[in-house]
Amino acid sequence: MQSHDKRLWLVLALVLGVGFTLLGFGGREVYRQAPPLPERIVTDSGATLATREEILDGQQIWQGIGGQQIGSIWGHGAYQAPDWSADWLHREALALLDVWSAAEHGKPYSELDAEARGALEARLRGELRSNRYDAATGTLVISDARAAAQAQVREHYTALFGGDPSLAELRESYALQERAIAEPADLAKLSTFFAWTAWACATERPGETYTYTNNWPHEPLIGNAPTAANVVWSVLSIVALLAGVGAMVWWLASRRHDDIEPAPPARDPLAGLVLTPSMRAVGLYVGVVVGLFVVQVVLGALVAHYTVEGQSFFGWRIGEWLPYAVARTWHIQSGVFWIATAFLATGLFVAPVIGGREPKGQALGVHLLLGALVLVVVGSLAGEWMSGQRVLRGDGAFWFGHQGYEYVDLGRVWQIALYGGLIGWLFLMLRGIAPALKPGSNQRGLISLLTGSVVAIGLFYGAGLLYGARSHLSVAEYWRWWVVHLWVEGFFEVFATGVLSFLFVRLGLVGVQSATRAFLASTSIFLIGGIPGTFHHLYFSGTPVSVTALGAAFSALEVVPLVLIGYEALQTWRLRQRVAWMQRYRTPILFFVGVAFWNLVGAGVFGFLINPPIALYYMQGLNTTPVHAHTALFGVYGLLSLGLMLVLARQLTGLRAWNEKWLRYSFWAMNVGLALMVVLSLLPIGIAQTFACVERGLWYARSAEFLQSPVLENLRWLRLIGDTVFLTGVAAFAWFMLGLKTGWSLLPQGTDTPLVDEPRKDARPRRELAETAR
Repeated sequence: MQSHDKRLWLVLALVLGVGFTLLGFGGREVYRQAPPLPERIVTDSGATLATREEILDGQQIWQGIGGQQIGSIWGHGAYQAPDWSADWLHREALALLDVWSAAEHGKPYSELDAEARGALEARLRGELRSNRYDAATGTLVISDARAAAQAQVREHYTALFGGDPSLAELRESYALQERAIAEPADLAKLSTFFAWTAWACATERPGETYTYTNNWPHEPLIGNAPTAANVVWSVLSIVALLAGVGAMVWWLASRRHDDIEPAPPARDPLAGLVLTPSMRAVGLYVGVVVGLFVVQVVLGALVAHYTVEGQSFFGWRIGEWLPYAVARTWHIQSGVFWIATAFLATGLFVAPVIGGREPKGQALGVHLLLGALVLVVVGSLAGEWMSGQRVLRGDGAFWFGHQGYEYVDLGRVWQIALYGGLIGWLFLMLRGIAPALKPGSNQRGLISLLTGSVVAIGLFYGAGLLYGARSHLSVAEYWRWWVVHLWVEGFFEVFATGVLSFLFVRLGLVGVQSATRAFLASTSIFLIGGIPGTFHHLYFSGTPVSVTALGAAFSALEVVPLVLIGYEALQTWRLRQRVAWMQRYRTPILFFVGVAFWNLVGAGVFGFLINPPIALYYMQGLNTTPVHAHTALFGVYGLLSLGLMLVLARQLTGLRAWNEKWLRYSFWAMNVGLALMVVLSLLPIGIAQTFACVERGLWYARSAEFLQSPVLENLRWLRLIGDTVFLTGVAAFAWFMLGLKTGWSLLPQGTDTPLVDEPRKDARPRRELAETAR
């Protein structure tokens, strides 16, 4: 191993060590400084309003009916219904002002003159922001007037979730079931949980001048405004970004390019690839991926339509048997399932290629794993529906139904089963690639890196098992983002980089040494911001300022590797022109170029739009988030998964030529449709909400009054244009993939692209020809 390579390995080890140390330090602070859960909540007059157990009962009820798929808490969740913590806070503040005004002035707060209103608002800030929690006894004391105000808000929530006919129109605006909860005791506990989340938003930390949620949400009535830390760390994050980009440009300009790249082989090295039984079995995974992809997109169209018609689909009321919360859960879960299955399939396909042999019983293991995955998919989706319909409740809902957290909604039993499947996949992968890890292999460094990403994928999903049904909300959010950010956004991307590096080496287009160095460098650059950058999801989740500092400083560095995107996309596109036989892979490469584009736009531009604390302070929980989510999740991981499936399909169909007309259409339709979806609908709505949040508060930006205004409704209807174009692209992709099985996507024998390079009569580059002419 050369000294240059050793330094890169040491850099990677240092990045991993420092990154996880910071992540662990922040996690300790999350546990230590999370908003307290009072043992008892009592009034000044001594009446007991609630207990810790009732708060946690309410949390479980919220989780069981859909949790973050019905509105949001502390900004995390769906965007149609309100953020319940912000909504409760605003309603409680207004109710308390009315209680005082009626008692002291004999009329509602809204009818007071400016001076009287100002006096009551100053009193309100003192009342709600003061911390009357006694840590020694675990008792929270509130005034009798505040208890009366909370009772009014409880009545509203009881009517809303309990099916009161007078709020039917509001439920329609929220896409909420007519009677989400029937039991009065459960309705009371749900309100208790919402009241506690709002208390954390309004109450200042002991000895500080900001609340447990760092003054989030913006609520002018009680003085919730950006903290000094929000502003300062936003500025420093931009400085970190500029410094990181400058360092990246310097590194690109100064690095040595002395690696001798191999001359491209005259024949496609994969043309004679012998498919083993386990590799053929992976073809079933490809079919499952395409099927789940179609299901997910159809559900997404339904969820988008619910935002304009509540629980109806063009007048057909389907919300009672397929509620918005369930449909959105299925949409997100099926997306995670098909993308994850695509990566697992890719690994299983290349494992025998890497190892150079088929381990005994590997095909059986591949089939068993697929069966287990299908069982998890069907079982978890069914459980989520039963939980949404209140067939499963309490612990039953948590274990078999709905956990209530985005991306890890599936019941804990199904989550454990999925983790078991990932461990099984890890076992199949390791036994397949083990021969390539023996000393003496010239690809050992590259394969070792790829193996590390395989182990990370197999193990890190287990972070989602480190919280329970009654864990503190801040703690559950911390571990949830280990799954969403580290597992999905982190190690899957590292794995994809490794697989593509191996394929390009196998095709003879890239040297082993340069591929290993590039893999090491890109992984280090990505993870240096990616690991501690997890905290940028937790600025306002009841976490201390140290988490804001870590998240802001390091998540800004996640954008730095995107400086490489344009260069890498150009290099990837040029690969197809090096030899004639590379035309057989032109469409998969086109998908990989699309990944590079959306990595820059979706993950980079739209990601940084909501990344600095001051930006996210006003944008958290608004439609600026799904702008980033759609363009990054589908634009990057979705297109990457589809491209990988095309690479597998290319090998599974052997030397047969493809009729790529529908495939090319699908690529452009999906990308154009995604862009139209964002430009015509999601982004304008998100920007309008941001203005509303800055001017009046988050409660208003998420209110039915604002979201159901004619302008916003028209913007949501405009999404139909992008959705329709996108759906035609998905249909074309599915039609093409089905045609590979039935034959209509295959050209007659003898019409394939060349398997052997046939250079042009004068194959010199244009630049050389021009110099000769001069």
